Amino acid sequence: MRIAGQLSLYDLPRICPGVCRQTNAEYKAGGTRTVKVRGVEFGGDHPVVIAGPCAVESHEQTLTVARAVKRAGAQMLRGGAYKPRTSPHDFQGTGLEGLCILRIASEETGLPVVTEVMDTRRVEEVADVADMIQIGSRNMQNYPLLTAVGRAGKPVLLKRGMAASLCEWLGSAEYIAKQGNLDIVLCERGIRAFPSGEYSRFVLDLNVIPAMQETTFLPVIVDPSHATGVASMVEPASRAALEFGSQGLIIEVADFSMGYPQCDGLQAIDEKTLKRIVQFAESAGSTCRTSMWLSEAG
Repeated sequence: MRIAGQLSLYDLPRICPGVCRQTNAEYKAGGTRTVKVRGVEFGGDHPVVIAGPCAVESHEQTLTVARAVKRAGAQMLRGGAYKPRTSPHDFQGTGLEGLCILRIASEETGLPVVTEVMDTRRVEEVADVADMIQIGSRNMQNYPLLTAVGRAGKPVLLKRGMAASLCEWLGSAEYIAKQGNLDIVLCERGIRAFPSGEYSRFVLDLNVIPAMQETTFLPVIVDPSHATGVASMVEPASRAALEFGSQGLIIEVADFSMGYPQCDGLQAIDEKTLKRIVQFAESAGSTCRTSMWLSEAG
């Protein structure tokens, strides 16, 4: 019996032929698309580490953290100029000023920038600054936004919705691909499950990494910060993700000497911890693990 709206992995060639491995001859037998972001390669021989503040709060705060990210060896800078928050009374980011600060931080450090867009009306101004545009978990199924971002001509970091299935996640990627943009990096950031909030923020679904790599040719990275919500868990979660074949990480970093972050401070790590994670990522490599999963699956 078929149920309306119910999807399975067998439906993927129909619902997302643009990003499905099975329907793309170039990648049907294996391999990962290389997504280039100003010299940084996702899906290449080494995992990419993106790091930075959760939110852009000030010029001094962002520049301080950006320099720490550079010293630690991470390859890209993250930072939210626009922040989706559960309460409308919470800090929402610094908006256009934050984008200007990110541009300055990028120019000084040489790090490419990824930042989130939440509104179709803001896509152009965000794309003017960002080297990579992020679609956050809450907007994974905001289809007009996905379409607009797909047309922006920039690589896209597509985070998994906190309650999204693999099929729904790839369906969202298809909205971007349908606009002629295949420069998409998928990001697992934890899903809601019965223990969510008991000892960690969400449940980090590492099983989805090899499942995605079998199903699509798009690079897959992991966000251990939002998945755990606990700074002490970020490093072991990062290591586990890399062992599972993650092709990168996106991590929140803070300099607590400047005060406590206004957004998600409990999950932010310091420069020293970030440096250890980067060193582990450099020694890990992900291409061989991706090939291993695919060969075993085949």
